[in-house]
Amino acid sequence: MKIVFGIILFIHSLIHLLGFLKAFGIVEIRQLQLGISRPLGFLWLLCVFLFLYVLFLFLLNRAWWPFFALAAVIISQSLIILAWQDAKFGSIINLIILLVSIPALGSFYFQKKTEKEVKELIQPIEETGGIITKEDIKGLPDMVQKWMKNSGVIGKPRVHVVRLKQEGRMKTKPEGNWMPFTAQQYFNVKDPGFIWTTRVESGFPIYLDGRDKLLYGKGEMLIKLLSLFPVVNERDNSKIDSGTAQRFLAEISWFPSAALNENITWEEPEDNLVRANLDLYGDKVSGVFKFSEHGELISFETQRFYGGDIDSKKETWIIETLSFKEFSGYKIPNKCKLTWKLPDGDFTWLELEVTEIDYNIAEAFR
Repeated sequence: MKIVFGIILFIHSLIHLLGFLKAFGIVEIRQLQLGISRPLGFLWLLCVFLFLYVLFLFLLNRAWWPFFALAAVIISQSLIILAWQDAKFGSIINLIILLVSIPALGSFYFQKKTEKEVKELIQPIEETGGIITKEDIKGLPDMVQKWMKNSGVIGKPRVHVVRLKQEGRMKTKPEGNWMPFTAQQYFNVKDPGFIWTTRVESGFPIYLDGRDKLLYGKGEMLIKLLSLFPVVNERDNSKIDSGTAQRFLAEISWFPSAALNENITWEEPEDNLVRANLDLYGDKVSGVFKFSEHGELISFETQRFYGGDIDSKKETWIIETLSFKEFSGYKIPNKCKLTWKLPDGDFTWLELEVTEIDYNIAEAFR
């Protein structure tokens, strides 16, 4: 559909060229019966260049293209009104451009908001701790030590900040359709927190922009339809706080050196199961990591609130590893599926793949 919209912009720009040619009598255009003055002819030409510039920015994925599109539509529609008898059908094209530009403008401001939050999350981090040795992990349960060795942590620096990209598919309800998504996520490992932003395609032209956040022990969830209309906006909610903290605990699978954090404690294992406890500003959450005999992470399981409503209850929430991949010398789960075990049956709502991950780079993706 991107190509279709690009073609619309190109054709619309060429149509405006007719107004300029008519005004200066360069060619005879029988379809335009009304006269066009030369000053207005220059405005028609301005629209040509504006729409072509919008097309250029749009094809290059420049986030600010909607601002120029809105300016072009305003000028274009003003000219159409002045030549309504001949040019009224151009209003339809302007409406199409407007309907695409306004959500894109909402996405621009959504992105700026999350960029500011990412900056707050990762910039205060000061690197401390140096290289991890076998001596550093001796106080951990044997199974956790195996996991850290198997993951390639020994001999590498402590991880303080992580950024990654994901793709996959999700559902919003058990009987719903799968929807593809892409996401970026940033972690502050030292002072546990994260920002996760996603674009979910629910069928052209409908999409959702989402952001999950954990900062200073407080969780937030925000989902906007077409980047404009809030569908979910949860904050100042203890159930959301604990859920996002549990999510952070589960996702240390992507940066296992976090097992050494002072605010994460480990209980003695039962078989291949080890319970981890995370203390964030006095609030505690926990979950159970399951490992293979060789120290590979099989799953993470916890009791998590199913939603943030007053009557929401805790249900079993499990992340299962589907495959592993090496990134920067770390062997981590790269494909996972997430399932709610509900009274009515299992609800697998998310399948994801980590496609890119960087460690100790305190910068946002470009």
